[in-house]
Amino acid sequence: MAWNEPGGNSNNQDPWGSKRPKNGDRKGPPDLDEAFRKLQESLNGLFGGGKKRTGGSEGGSNGGKSAGFGVLGIVLVVMAAVWLYSAVYVVDEQEQAVVLRLGKYYDTVGPGLNIYFPPFDKKYMENVTRERAYTKQGQMLTEDENIVEVPLTVQYKISNLRDFVLNVDQPEVSLQQATDSALRHVVGSTSMDKVLTEGREQMAIEIKERLQRFLDTYKTGITVTQVNVQNAAAPREVQEAFDDVIRAREDEQRARNQAESYANGVVPEARGQAQRIIEDANGYRDEVVSRAKGEADRFTKLVAEYRKAPEVTRDRLYLDTMQDVFSNTSKVLVTGNKNGQSNLLYLPLDKMIEGRNGKSTPATGSAAAASTNNDAASHVSTDLPQQPRTRESR
Repeated sequence: MAWNEPGGNSNNQDPWGSKRPKNGDRKGPPDLDEAFRKLQESLNGLFGGGKKRTGGSEGGSNGGKSAGFGVLGIVLVVMAAVWLYSAVYVVDEQEQAVVLRLGKYYDTVGPGLNIYFPPFDKKYMENVTRERAYTKQGQMLTEDENIVEVPLTVQYKISNLRDFVLNVDQPEVSLQQATDSALRHVVGSTSMDKVLTEGREQMAIEIKERLQRFLDTYKTGITVTQVNVQNAAAPREVQEAFDDVIRAREDEQRARNQAESYANGVVPEARGQAQRIIEDANGYRDEVVSRAKGEADRFTKLVAEYRKAPEVTRDRLYLDTMQDVFSNTSKVLVTGNKNGQSNLLYLPLDKMIEGRNGKSTPATGSAAAASTNNDAASHVSTDLPQQPRTRESR
């Protein structure tokens, strides 16, 4: 019967089953030890503790066992709370977790609230979106047997967390070793000039491809996003000599550029002159050929006319020839007629004109030349034999 039921003598019973003191007998607060003992008995009852028995030593032993079971129950409750706290975990948006059950792969967990069961389960949680970087630097031997120091930076991220956790013991150490191998292979296949100058970009591409093949072969779960080959340099011991080589190479390049500039200015001009000479030759050839064709046509037509009137054509050719010959000279030859016996007269008009011009002033030069011509004409007219002024009519 409940302690507060009607007719159940509720005035004398409390919730813990003890009698309540009568009015006037309450002298202080309730006994805390007794209340704690009652709580232990209740917990023992919940976790399988026996009922309290009265009388003899058997009751005392049962009471000790009940107290032991109570403490064990409290410990179990605390352990269950701790286990539950450690078993529940939260995976962020940028993370993933791999769960192993009894040492075997069980599941890959995404973002959210999750639970696993230690010690049977183990979890490995990593950030799979963050870009990570690794730097490598060392002395390498190039293809032309020169030593250079090549600094290198590799950027990577985790693409497969299961492979990253299970396939390789230390995947990032494997990444470093694979980077060293790829770098030495590429540098060993490249000349020193390309390593130090314009060949770094191509080297970075080749190193990235080779490194990714290594990582895929090992199944590390790592993806290489970028490889940067920084400025390479010669070792410190030979840095000065190497600087001299670089300066000499720059001088060579500068001299080569000047030569190419001079060639670009001279060669087109020479080609233009050669083309002009070729065009002149072609023009001269066309002119000669055309003149020859014209002379041949003229000769053909002249032959036809000569056959019609040989004497007239012969005289005409003589006159044309004499006109062409004497048109460019300042000397005059005067002859008589065919039947006369006059001598050949030579008139040096150029000498006569020059003599008169040397003695005369510039103002009277034209008049002196005119008088000279008149004198020469009168002299010729007196020396020539008189011809009859008759005309034969044809």
